[in-house]
Amino acid sequence: MNDVIYQRIETNPRFKELVQKREKFAWILSLIMLIVYYGFILLIAFAPEWLGTPLSPDSSVTRGIPIGIGVIVISFVLTGVYVYRANGEFDRLTKELLSEVTA
Repeated sequence: MNDVIYQRIETNPRFKELVQKREKFAWILSLIMLIVYYGFILLIAFAPEWLGTPLSPDSSVTRGIPIGIGVIVISFVLTGVYVYRANGEFDRLTKELLSEVTA
């Protein structure tokens, strides 16, 4: 019985749509995160003196600290964006697919 359901799922156009949308979205978010992370690493490698400059003359906080915190915050935001879309659109497509296949 399960093999029949699995076959129906694999041949269903909604399944192909779901897989395509999810993969595209995951690649976009991954690309954004890679650009942010490796941009930060390249900044560390090629402009350490700029990152080490204090925010103000009497401050001990350098430019690198808020930028590093920003990288971490962006990773949390992108995770939240993925979870929001996964719990919304992707779950809706999955439920539609299952109701169509099991009917």
